[in-house]
Amino acid sequence: MSSSAAGNSSRSASTSTIVADTETGYHLLKIDGYSRTKGTPNGTAIASSQFIVGGHRWRIYYYPNGDHTDNADYMSFYLLLDEKKNTKTKSVKVWTLFQICFADQAKALPTLTSKTVRTFGDGSSWSWGYSKFIKREDFEKSKDLRDDSFTIRCDIAIVREFLVETTEVLPPKSFVSVPPPDMNLQLGELLETEKGADVVFEVAGERFAAHRCVLAARSPVFGAELYGLMKEGNAAVVVRVEDMEARVFKLLLRFVYTDSLPEMKKKDEGIMCQHLLVAADRYNLERLKLICEEKLCKHISTGTVSNMLLLADQHHCSGLQKACCNFLGSSANLSPVSRGWLFVMKQLVLGCWCLH
Repeated sequence: MSSSAAGNSSRSASTSTIVADTETGYHLLKIDGYSRTKGTPNGTAIASSQFIVGGHRWRIYYYPNGDHTDNADYMSFYLLLDEKKNTKTKSVKVWTLFQICFADQAKALPTLTSKTVRTFGDGSSWSWGYSKFIKREDFEKSKDLRDDSFTIRCDIAIVREFLVETTEVLPPKSFVSVPPPDMNLQLGELLETEKGADVVFEVAGERFAAHRCVLAARSPVFGAELYGLMKEGNAAVVVRVEDMEARVFKLLLRFVYTDSLPEMKKKDEGIMCQHLLVAADRYNLERLKLICEEKLCKHISTGTVSNMLLLADQHHCSGLQKACCNFLGSSANLSPVSRGWLFVMKQLVLGCWCLH
C-alpha cells in the first residue's frame, strides 16, 4: 500500500456498556435473646417487621430450628415478597445476600455486588433463602453470638432492566488534514483550458483540443492512432472523426479525462448511452461501455427492445442481451402481435440462445 493510500484511510471505533439499572437496600434483623428462640418448633418461623426496598414490601423469616425436619440442626433464613394479595405484582428480579453482622458495624459492610438473580412472584416462588444457613452448634461456638444476640443483614438489589449504552470513541486529534483525491478535477480543467494540447479532433464541424499522452494512456486505440500519425514534438495535427456526433465525442473526451459522466436528463439518457456505447467500443474504453450497458438495461421498453437487441449483438453486450430476453419473456410487457414479431427477430439476430 502506498503512503498516500495509508494516509487517506479512516478508522472508527466505539464502546458499549451493559448497565444493570438497580435499586438497592438492606434490612437488619436483630435476634435479641437467641437462647429463648431455640424453643420454637422445627418448621416454625419468626417473621421480621415489614420493610420496603425498590417499592416492594418484604419480610425476613427466621427458623431457629430449621424449616424442615432434615434441617433441624440448622438455622434457616428466608426473604419473602410480602405482596401475595396484590394481584398487580409482576415478577421481581432480585439479587439477595444474607450475612451475620453486628448492628454497630452495619454501615461498614459492602453493598451487594454479584449474586445470582432470582425471580419472586407472578408464577414464581414468593420466597428464597438458606435452609441450612448455619449449624446451631457451630454458631453457638463462634464469635458471631454476643450477649445472647446477633444481627442478620439482608442486602437486596432490585433489577429494573438491562440497558445498553454505546459511546463513540473519537480518533486522536489529527494535526494534518489530507484532502480527498482530485486528479479527475485537475485533468478536467486541463481539458477545458486546452493548456499543452497537441492534437485537435474535428467532429461534425466542431473542433476539440486534447493531449495525446492522456488519450494514449486511457485507450490503446487512441495510442496506436495518434502516435502512429505523428512524431513527438510536431505541431498539433487535426484528426477527423467520422460517423460520430460532436456532443457524443465531447462526452467521450470528458470520460477519458475524468473517468465519469455528467448527469443526463432522463429523456436524453437512453439515446446518448446508445451512441456512447458505440463510441466506447470503437476506442476500447471498456469501463465506459459497461456503464452505458448498465444504464441502457433501465431503458428497455416495447418501443426500444428491438434496437437494444441489435446494439447488444453488434457490440457483444451480454448483459444487455439478457435484459432484453428477460423483458421479452414476460407476457405482461408485449401484445401477442408484437411478441410474435420480436420472437422472430430475436431468432434471426441472436439465434436461439436466450429463448424461453
